[in-house]
Amino acid sequence: MNLDTEVLENRLFDEINIGDTASLTRTLHQHDIEAFAAVSGDTNPAHLDAEYAAQTPLHGIVGHGMWTSSLISTLLGTRFPGPGTIYLNQTLQFLRPVHIGDTVNVVLQVTSKEAEKHHVVLDCKVTNQKGGLILQGQATVLAPMTKIRRPLATIPRVQLFDPVARMADLLALGKGLDPIRCGVVHPCDSGSLRGAIEAAEQNLIIPVLIGPESKIHQVAEAEQLDISQFECITTPHSHEAAELAAELAAQGQFEGLMKGSLHTDELMHAVVTNKALRTKRRLSHVFRFDVPLYSKPVFITDAALNIHPDLMAKVDIVQNAIDLCRILGLDEPNVAILSAVETVNPSIPSTLDAAALCKMADRGQITGGRLDGPLAFDNAISAKAAEIKHISSFVAGQADILMVPDLESGNMLSKQLEYLAGASGSGVVLGARVPMALTSRADGPDARMASALLMKKVAHHYRQRRP
Repeated sequence: MNLDTEVLENRLFDEINIGDTASLTRTLHQHDIEAFAAVSGDTNPAHLDAEYAAQTPLHGIVGHGMWTSSLISTLLGTRFPGPGTIYLNQTLQFLRPVHIGDTVNVVLQVTSKEAEKHHVVLDCKVTNQKGGLILQGQATVLAPMTKIRRPLATIPRVQLFDPVARMADLLALGKGLDPIRCGVVHPCDSGSLRGAIEAAEQNLIIPVLIGPESKIHQVAEAEQLDISQFECITTPHSHEAAELAAELAAQGQFEGLMKGSLHTDELMHAVVTNKALRTKRRLSHVFRFDVPLYSKPVFITDAALNIHPDLMAKVDIVQNAIDLCRILGLDEPNVAILSAVETVNPSIPSTLDAAALCKMADRGQITGGRLDGPLAFDNAISAKAAEIKHISSFVAGQADILMVPDLESGNMLSKQLEYLAGASGSGVVLGARVPMALTSRADGPDARMASALLMKKVAHHYRQRRP
């Protein structure tokens, strides 16, 4: 009996005979375990923690026993006897575990019928792909008395996204690297001060708090934060804090700067006007997002600093983003140069820039990544959209970096991913002698911590290859 048809039709009591059988086959995947845990709340580490599970007698992660038994319910309620069946009793004996990748076969066989009450008793057996008996038991159901034939119901798509696990994977990139000394500029609100402290607790930074000392201590006391172990350099106002932080970074006292509760313009002005911090590169910001519906992290640039970059500014913006990806372990990132369309159109300047950037990459003026553009957003991230539009490209549908035409489009795209798509974001500024974590006042502790990780990775890279 096949469950993959699009119509459900039941078997009435009188249509069921002793000896009748029905079957169902399923393969257990990791996402099945995670979805079952999310729905049931059963977070037993035997199902979710590989390190723990390896030490158990089952020698690895196993599926929930009730996931296996739920397949019996699936078969009873959808096919045999089908809609209208009422579950009365079920006995279960669990004999073997089900591991990820195992294919289980559920077989039900009618063993008896009780005409007066319309009860049907079925023998239940579940075996694995090797024929080993996993589960056995007996089900008693009230068989349907009315014929039902209905289309198969549509069910919500389950999209699993574990931000905690994604954050753990990101933070793992910094393991084994010593924390960097970081100037935290004007941390005079709860978010920025707490973010610096938590980044320190994760061994990402050694924070030096720069700003009005009285305000910083007021925030710490109000939020019950212990900052006694951290150095604090007092300045009267935020702009003096930015200038001092930039100067100390120029002197080599800081390997990174973290924005606190001041405007981005204040900090960036202090950095840009300090000649000792400048390089030949233009400064640009790169967002990193974990997006629930995208298979890998996506980087967006520039959505924070450069308002209307010209072609040569875009060269540096792209190169900075490529460099960040390579620092994070992505050897040759795919760069999609975004526009409104995927064809060159002289009436849309961003398409001309995209074509020029791709040719400059061909000539070695941009290195380390694979560029294609212009690409519209849909075919940059969707292989299906690219196929429908007959776009043959190694980047289309597989973009790692989205290079936006200007700050406005980048800012809107980034906030849409965060607030509408549930993405987890972080970001860093490259192009100066030290990296900078530019978090928004609306960012939570996780975003600040993730940004500190990016900054730490870049700073360690700069120890070997000074920008």
